Amino acid sequence: MTPKQTTSPEKPRRATLQDVASEAGVSFSAVSKVIRGASGVSPQMRERVTAAIDKLGYRPHAGARAMRGKSYTIGVMIVEMSSPFQPEVVQGITDALEGTPYQEVLIAGGLSPARQKRSIEALMDRQVDGLIIVAPWMEADWLEELGAKIPTVVVARHGTAANFDTVVDDEYQGARLMVDHLVSLGHERIVHTSMPSGGLEPFVLSHTARRHGYEQAMTRHGLVPKVVETTYSEIGGYEAAIQAFSGDDRPTAIFAGADIAALGVLRAAEERGLRVPEDLTVAGYDNIYVSAIGRISLTTVDQSGQLTGANSTRLLLERIGGRTQPAHYVIAPQLVPRKTSAAPGLVDQATPISVQH
Repeated sequence: MTPKQTTSPEKPRRATLQDVASEAGVSFSAVSKVIRGASGVSPQMRERVTAAIDKLGYRPHAGARAMRGKSYTIGVMIVEMSSPFQPEVVQGITDALEGTPYQEVLIAGGLSPARQKRSIEALMDRQVDGLIIVAPWMEADWLEELGAKIPTVVVARHGTAANFDTVVDDEYQGARLMVDHLVSLGHERIVHTSMPSGGLEPFVLSHTARRHGYEQAMTRHGLVPKVVETTYSEIGGYEAAIQAFSGDDRPTAIFAGADIAALGVLRAAEERGLRVPEDLTVAGYDNIYVSAIGRISLTTVDQSGQLTGANSTRLLLERIGGRTQPAHYVIAPQLVPRKTSAAPGLVDQATPISVQH
């Protein structure tokens, strides 16, 4: 007797947002708004969409739990993975969440404000309980509206906020520390590399705060500031250095606005046959891991990405826990002198490697 053939029942297809929209008789965007808790949704619309979600079993796991309460996920948006400092902030967030029921969800938003907004909305579509946003370029009003909807902490953006918390380094002071250090060594022709401000006033992103601190310190010392606008990248630092070298008065020191840009300055100096620090002092900002490697030994300013991430997480969990008043946390910078800075033309006065991290 031939055994009876049995077939396993087909698994039902998982419901999609489009299925929910069709069931509720509303648009796809309306469903997205309901799920995100966006404004402008009528109670009737919310009830129809919620009923459709329940009927179709949409998001049966974390998403369904989020509809009833918390998803226990934290959305984290950084600008780009290639930035060495921002992953250090993420590591601080990850470490701070250890031992809590929360899990981070990471997304790279890129440099475009429009893309950053889409990235943040994508995190909200996943029903995260709160957001940590690193160096956002979008306008202040948009961020205020966001903070009114969901607990939000913004990192590396200076300015007073009503609906979200901020964590920043005192970059004005950090830049002044570096200029004071270079001037004390005898430097007068000090070039600074920065990025365009982005027109975000009254808010100011980190690179603009560093630029302002540099300009104020140079003026205080009776020196003429010279800024080259580029990008905070290795190629950006390289191009800024080439531009600085092309002037009539070659600088004796280049203070790059970020360590990653300082690495490009070092490459440009090597190609030009300039010795560091004998012919050119090079300094950066951030104190990323690679800057402490012996062969590089970059003079820099430490703002502790780990501490930034940890405090961002602490503030966000307080927000999720019910705090409504905005908080503004400032991290004190620390000068870290190493082998790339010395008096102009005096190799024997090169600063020894620091053990600070």
